[in-house]
Amino acid sequence: MIHEVFMPALSSTMTEGKIVSWVKSPGDKIEKGETVVVVESDKADMDVESFYEGYLAVITVPAGETVPVGEAIALLAETPDEIETAKQQASQSSSASAPASTPPDQTPTAETATVSAAPQAQDTPSRRNGRTVASPRAKKLARELKVELDTLTGSGPHGRIVAEDVEAAAGKTRQPEPTAAPQQPTSQPAAQPMATPTTPISVPLGEVVPFNTLQNAVVRNMVASLQVPSFRVGYTITTNELDKLYKQIKPKGVTMTALLAKAVAVTLKQHPTINACYTEKGIQYHAGVNVAVAVAMADGGLITPTLQKADEVDIYSLSRTWKGLVERSRRKQLQPEEYSSGTFTISNLGMYGVDRFDAILPPGQGAILAIGASRPQVVATTDGMMGVRNQMQVNMTCDHRIIYGADAAAFLQDLAKLIETNPQSLTL
Repeated sequence: MIHEVFMPALSSTMTEGKIVSWVKSPGDKIEKGETVVVVESDKADMDVESFYEGYLAVITVPAGETVPVGEAIALLAETPDEIETAKQQASQSSSASAPASTPPDQTPTAETATVSAAPQAQDTPSRRNGRTVASPRAKKLARELKVELDTLTGSGPHGRIVAEDVEAAAGKTRQPEPTAAPQQPTSQPAAQPMATPTTPISVPLGEVVPFNTLQNAVVRNMVASLQVPSFRVGYTITTNELDKLYKQIKPKGVTMTALLAKAVAVTLKQHPTINACYTEKGIQYHAGVNVAVAVAMADGGLITPTLQKADEVDIYSLSRTWKGLVERSRRKQLQPEEYSSGTFTISNLGMYGVDRFDAILPPGQGAILAIGASRPQVVATTDGMMGVRNQMQVNMTCDHRIIYGADAAAFLQDLAKLIETNPQSLTL
């Protein structure tokens, strides 16, 4: 029997996927639950495994191409004798059909092969059926550094050999990637950006470059945001006390991103409407406070790693979680729930010296907070004197269908009060 392998939907928002690499080659034996192909979904590269056992007969969509969810990307034969039949079937389908793939109901001899995203925690040997499983980048690096892949044990998903394994075997240190984390400024930590800066890259001037998968996802989200009636509210927050706290706990691995995310999460707990979202049936009040933080990607687009239940996690664990999310987001290894489950988003352009800006509301959320740079400002103090205080401007964009001006103002007022007078409570 011959099975069609279709492009799977790896997330609820995914409409198409790009074939990053085929782990298996035509003719290879495939065990049930074994990784067959690596697919780029909206914002991550994910291993895809088969629930069927057999032989990879024909690859109909080569690596590098993008196809809609549900389109056939390969044929799987149950026995070696059926491989030739599958090849003939693929040849007939390509010559007789339109550019779109033949629907399953028009192929009576084929059954759908179910595929799913392989869980990250599962361990699988780096060699399967005498074949070494390694990422394309690891293979290229192994050739350059003259490292034998057969001698390595993979640390990637399902025991897959990744570039870090090759570098470790060669005794080399990875060069900084374009999306390397920005250096923490010592003078004004409150201005720390939520977004990872990108290094300028060369572009083909005079040419039209197609959107990549991540950029297409951003485009769809931004177009959807245009349908939402929104408004914006700004507030000035003094950060002197937060800056002092940051200097005290920074040596323990705490990041300014985690501090601000924690402050926002604690305040959101007191304002469930700001943490809610609009639905056709009414207001959806979320049970947990999941703070998403915008991170720019080097190859275009952005992603929003999410700190789950940020109000309940201590600041030290939150910082460790954030560092792990950022590292994996750069390698495009986040699971869908790690970047699509946010109930409120933070975006920060302070790293570029931006004083204030407005952020576009993400679909499925009620509000997003735009944070500007913290700068020394001359202000009038309560005793009637003049003084210098570090202040940052924040602007919140809200969905006016569920959040009103008074709701937004009350939230920002409480957030400012927490940051200005009691930031120490964030460490409890």
